[in-house]
Amino acid sequence: MRTVLARRWRGLALGSIAILIALVMGWQLWPAASMVGAANGLVLCVPLLLPLWGLWRGNRYTYRWATLCVLPYFVVGLTEVVANPATRVWTAPMLVFALTWFVGLVAYLRVTTPAT
Repeated sequence: MRTVLARRWRGLALGSIAILIALVMGWQLWPAASMVGAANGLVLCVPLLLPLWGLWRGNRYTYRWATLCVLPYFVVGLTEVVANPATRVWTAPMLVFALTWFVGLVAYLRVTTPAT
């Protein structure tokens, strides 16, 4: 039972980080793609790309420190949703998926607690 739950929470975490990467890149490249937007998007995606390999492998240590990577996307999403109506199309889902990613990370860690 724990294995099935762990797979589901791991899938939620991996899916939400993939969608978050797509949203950040879309936000930076919208409405017109440019080299500056692409560079900004890549820089903003670095904290999402760093834990990706460890998350894919199911490394608990990576899941623990990846929870700290959520905060910038939550803050930027919340700030842009409130202050910039033009970007709400991209930043509101970014805020939702940042929270979803955090829930997936924490739930995976709770389900896969090491045996004592």
